[in-house]
Amino acid sequence: MANIDRAKNMLPDNVVVVGNTSDDPFAIDVAYSMGQATDIADLISMKTFANSEFCPRFIAGRTGEELIGKQLDGKTVIIISTSNKAVSRQNLAMRNILIARAAKENGAAHVVLVEPDLYYSAQDRGPHAYLGDTLTERDKKDLQKFDGQAFSVKLYAEMLKLAGVDRVVTVHNHSYAVQSMFSEIFEGQYHQLIPYEIYLDYLRNSNIVNFTNEGDGLALCAPDQGARAFVLEMMARLDLPKAKCLLLDKQRSGEREVDLSLYSGSEATFEDVNGHDIVLFDDMVRTGSTVVKTCQALKKVNPGRLIFVVTHFYASEEGRQKMADTAIDEILTLNTLPAILNRDEQGRLRRKLVVLKIEKWLARNLKQILGLPEDKQSGFYQVDMSSKNPRFTRKIWSNEQLPELRAERRRADD
Repeated sequence: MANIDRAKNMLPDNVVVVGNTSDDPFAIDVAYSMGQATDIADLISMKTFANSEFCPRFIAGRTGEELIGKQLDGKTVIIISTSNKAVSRQNLAMRNILIARAAKENGAAHVVLVEPDLYYSAQDRGPHAYLGDTLTERDKKDLQKFDGQAFSVKLYAEMLKLAGVDRVVTVHNHSYAVQSMFSEIFEGQYHQLIPYEIYLDYLRNSNIVNFTNEGDGLALCAPDQGARAFVLEMMARLDLPKAKCLLLDKQRSGEREVDLSLYSGSEATFEDVNGHDIVLFDDMVRTGSTVVKTCQALKKVNPGRLIFVVTHFYASEEGRQKMADTAIDEILTLNTLPAILNRDEQGRLRRKLVVLKIEKWLARNLKQILGLPEDKQSGFYQVDMSSKNPRFTRKIWSNEQLPELRAERRRADD
């Protein structure tokens, strides 16, 4: 029966999944989840010349002079691109360009770049008002922030398009300017996947937080304007009428300093979330300054547990040190930056970090985007658990039981 199910899930012969580094585990897992039977290493070689220049080569599956330069005729080539410690992001970006060009020059009909953490998103605007779309009018301070820089994300998108990329798929990008630019350049063939269903499934089925069947005891929190739409959508999808929604405002007073206040449109106040398990959401974290300061402020309202949920985790030394703060009880993240699975990268955070591996979820979404037959496999992710906390034992608690439970959890965390 397992072999029959596997056969039904096989990837069509006209679709090829490759990575942009040799033996990339993330790319291999996505390819396997999509049903690709051939190893990526047997589909493309990653040659580097003696002068350090990169030269990808698709390995011919068919022979004959008449097939030279045509081995990918009519095929869709999917390039999986994730960051790693061995190759710089600049190098990986150039590899994407060369692999896309190699695919097109050997007959590929359609090239898809899958980059969960989209490169150059930090340089999402330039020093002029017309260089980067924003939701509000750009003031002098915003323009000055990019003075002297290139509008890098536009250049990257244009280079990908020129190289032969037809479609770009990413995960939970934080920038409206990036989304706008890629949508324009790729003429609507830009797909931003938001991991609502992954987080919803984990919150509902694990015991990372505890709440009643109507949501009493649970609060979701957005630390700034950028996270509000995501948190509001999470609230709507959770469909728990008694859960609280706390929206905050953030003002930067320096490179590492932030001031926090309650957003005027917040449904809940600080007093409303007293005693609740609070889940703080953000799309990415680098230094941890904002999340730690937010959690320290929220600790003053005597919550149950404080959970930080983040899609893209840049495990910098500064971030590891700051987020070891006792204000954060646990961290839940995805492996869009696969290095976070490395125990050395986790460092001091290891005992309060859970990573959800998204390759299966990503493969499922790619099949939907490309109109490929979908498999019937259950589940969205695999769990890589470093945390000391048990999982998937969540019970439905009554209002009377919650205080006792929270006291027990605080004793365990201490």
